[in-house]
Amino acid sequence: MPKFGVFSPRFPNQNQTRNCWQNYLDFQRCQRAMAARGADATPCQWYFRVYKSLCPTSWVTAWDEAREEGIFPGKI
Repeated sequence: MPKFGVFSPRFPNQNQTRNCWQNYLDFQRCQRAMAARGADATPCQWYFRVYKSLCPTSWVTAWDEAREEGIFPGKI
C-alpha cells in the first residue's frame, strides 16, 4: 500500500479530508495556547507538518483568509 501523507489511527480511511481539517485546527489551537502562555510554539510544528502534507494549498489559503476575516467556520 503506498503511503501518502501521515497515517493517523484516528482516521484509518484513505480519504484524509477529516485528518487534514483536524490537524489544521489543532495547529491553530496549539499556536494560540502557546502564545497565551508566552511559550515557545515549536511543539506545534508537528501539526503544521501533518496538515501541510495532507491539505491542498487552496484549502489552507481559504481557511487562513477566513480566519483573518473573522468568518472561519471552525472552533479554534
